[in-house]
Amino acid sequence: MGMTSIWHWLILLVVVLLLFGAGKIPKLMGDMASGIKAFKKGMKDDEAPAETAAAATGQTAQVTAAPSVSATTAEKPKV
Repeated sequence: MGMTSIWHWLILLVVVLLLFGAGKIPKLMGDMASGIKAFKKGMKDDEAPAETAAAATGQTAQVTAAPSVSATTAEKPKV
């Protein structure tokens, strides 16, 4: 019997409430939400310069892979 019983979860909830208090948990969740929003905004800001630079040159932003080297064109080591 692991942590699947409702009684285990209720006891865990009571312990968390006793440790952190009922007022601190909403504040922690608000801080976490603002951190997630800041992260998403940062990701959007990173993508925006690539799109504007591509639009200014009339090209689309594309990610290209490095060319692969085949076994026939690779230089063989000399013994």
